[in-house]
Amino acid sequence: MGMKGKLVLGAVVGVVVIGVVSANADGNGNDEDSGNNGKGSSASANRETGDTKAKTKAGTETAKKKAAFAGDGDFQVGSDIKPGTYRTTGNSDGMCYWERAKDASGEMNSLLANDNVSGASYVTVKAGDKIFKSSDCADWEAVDLKAKGSPATKMAGDGGMFRVGADIAPGTYKSTGNTDDSCYWEREKDAEHSLESIIANNNVTGTAVVTISSSDAYFKTSGCQDWKKTS
Repeated sequence: MGMKGKLVLGAVVGVVVIGVVSANADGNGNDEDSGNNGKGSSASANRETGDTKAKTKAGTETAKKKAAFAGDGDFQVGSDIKPGTYRTTGNSDGMCYWERAKDASGEMNSLLANDNVSGASYVTVKAGDKIFKSSDCADWEAVDLKAKGSPATKMAGDGGMFRVGADIAPGTYKSTGNTDDSCYWEREKDAEHSLESIIANNNVTGTAVVTISSSDAYFKTSGCQDWKKTS
């Protein structure tokens, strides 16, 4: 399994369907305006400098938190990266490829799960995994599964994976104008990407309608027209 995209295990477009669709402050600090020999402006400037430093520090900490590891490379689980759930976003043209493996042999039977990604992908790396491979992906960030976010009621039809309750709200969604059976969607109970992870899936021509439950963990969409929540 040395070449990315050679074979994707689990559920991808064309896999047998296992489910049925049911559904900013001013910092001028002029001395002449202070009325206190410039002391007021100096204090204001000091406060601004402190605020700027705090914001810079917070931004740096956020960047460090998000950039868990690079989008290219082989990573040993436990030493290079920790077990947990990670996300990559902003990938295009299906060039991003990732792989969970039980050893570093590179043989087919070492594969635990893999995928080619357009848009976003979530992956849960387990403690028993040995290697995580990533190629041509945007950097991976650690995911706080307790964070709820601001769920949207629309999503890009080729957006990849969305976390239910954080990225998108549960409910019934519709995608129209799909052609040539190219639209594929998948409801998932976790981000391990095994066959057991799939709750339901389908390939669609024309209009697609799917109800995403609040108990679903993720929704995956590829090659579809954009989705809008109808109820």
